[in-house]
Amino acid sequence: MPSNIFRHRIKRLTTNCMPSLVEMSPSIRPPSDWIVRFAPLIPACGSVLDLAAGSGRHARYLAERGYRVTAVDRDVSRLTNDSRIEAIEADLEDGSPWPLGARRFDGIVVTNYLHRPLFPRLIGALADGGALLYETFAVGNEAFGKPSNPDFLLKDRELLTAFSRGFCVTSYEAGYVQRPAPAVVQRIATVHAAVGPIPLPR
Repeated sequence: MPSNIFRHRIKRLTTNCMPSLVEMSPSIRPPSDWIVRFAPLIPACGSVLDLAAGSGRHARYLAERGYRVTAVDRDVSRLTNDSRIEAIEADLEDGSPWPLGARRFDGIVVTNYLHRPLFPRLIGALADGGALLYETFAVGNEAFGKPSNPDFLLKDRELLTAFSRGFCVTSYEAGYVQRPAPAVVQRIATVHAAVGPIPLPR
C-alpha cells in the first residue's frame, strides 16, 4: 500500500489536467506538456515556486488548480495583476541574495531556464515529498537555433545527475522534440525524500 504522503495523489494522477480552450488566454502560450503531465505529483493545494516564470503561463496554470504559487522573475510586470500569484521581482544571476530565504515549497517548476549555481538552492527549497519539474534545452539544440551558448545548454544526463541523489525520479527524458518547436531538451520529474511508491501519471 502507498504511504500516507502519496495516497492522496493517486486519484489526482488519473484525472485529466489539460486546460480547456476557455481557460487559456490567447495572449499566453499554453503550459508545457511536461508540466501538465506531472503537475499532479505536487501535493494538492500545496505551495509552488515557478522559477524564472516569464509570462506566467505555468504560474497561472497551477493557480487555476488550487496551488499557492510564488513566481520569481527579473520582470514580473505580466504577473502583478493576478491576485492568486505572489510575484517576486529578482535577478537570479547578478549575485544578489537568494530572494526566498529559507522558504520551502511543495513543488518547484523550471522551464526554458538554466543557471547552474541555483541547483543547490532548488534542492534546499524543496520540501520533503515535494516535486521538482524541470525542462530546458540541452547540448545539440545549437543545430536548431537559440539557445546555442553551451552555458545555457544542459550536458549529457546533467539534470539526472543533479537531481537524483535523495530523490525518487519518476521520469527523465532527453532528446529531440518537435513541439512547440524543434529543439533538443532534457526534462525530469522527481520527488524529494520520497517515502513510498509514487503513482505514475497515465
